[in-house]
Amino acid sequence: MKWPTSSQYLEDVLPALQQKLCTRGLMGGMLRQLYHPRNWRFLASRANLVAGALREEWGIAGCLADLPEIPEWSINGTTAETGKRFRFKRDDLGDYVLGYAAAQYFPLAEAIAVSAAFPGGVGPLVIDSSDYEWQKRGWLESRDSAKPVRLPYAKLHLYDGGVYDNLGLEPFFDAGKGQLKAVLAASTAIIVSDAGAPLSRGFSYFRMNPWRMKRVADIMSDQSRALRVRTFVSYLQRDLGRGSYLYIGEPVSNTSPCTSAGYAAEFPTTLKCLNRLEFEALVSHGYLVAAKNHSLFGLTGEVSLPFAGLGTPPRGGAVAEVAMTQQNERA
Repeated sequence: MKWPTSSQYLEDVLPALQQKLCTRGLMGGMLRQLYHPRNWRFLASRANLVAGALREEWGIAGCLADLPEIPEWSINGTTAETGKRFRFKRDDLGDYVLGYAAAQYFPLAEAIAVSAAFPGGVGPLVIDSSDYEWQKRGWLESRDSAKPVRLPYAKLHLYDGGVYDNLGLEPFFDAGKGQLKAVLAASTAIIVSDAGAPLSRGFSYFRMNPWRMKRVADIMSDQSRALRVRTFVSYLQRDLGRGSYLYIGEPVSNTSPCTSAGYAAEFPTTLKCLNRLEFEALVSHGYLVAAKNHSLFGLTGEVSLPFAGLGTPPRGGAVAEVAMTQQNERA
């Protein structure tokens, strides 16, 4: 397992990704896991069912130790018990309140499934804390100083990392100081992909509607995300080449409103299959957002709309409009 070159990505990874996303949805795979009575215990923690679907239907059978040393992977979740970022790395897992445990043989499919563990939808991934030997060290102390600890929780409930930090910035960026974490080289460039849905406008809920509380939670989450974004973008703007911020709702055309940005930003988060036009529309928009912002923040050469100099994907704009038409027809 290794990071692909550009040609490997275009020739191998992208077609394989399209084949998976457009032929075998994880929603159906999750339901098929319930054919086995042993999985009924996961009805309240359906992320475990997603993990089973990833293993059996998408063939993700490796473990964390199979991840490459470079680049360093950090798969983020949120610990319900502590409210902190729970991360999976090649060698260990845990959060700074609980401590950390060796995790070389933790299933990769389960770590990935945490990203689908949204509260109220799929629900948390549940792991048995007694299956691991936990160690904890003091703040800023070396790994060698870690001492064994026993967790006060028999089970850990892990939600999507976006509940805690929707940008995934914490491992690399010190928001308090507005700078890179001290462990990173000064030349490190951070590229943030923000696929968070924009907060919708309006408030049409009747007085006793329970969805009012969800609206309030969405407002708090949006403000928290906005503060992280402002701090990070301010850091990027102080000097070229520090990284890039890629927002799903970024306009990529001179028309207003931008059809491609609106389509991508409003596309529903789902585990269902995509069709080919939906897949191509989302890929095309992502390409154009990256091209625009990498130039803006000094990671590539001069680029101007419609980014023909970087090889605009074929039929990008048309694909978005056709896919949007199909989605409206289904609605």
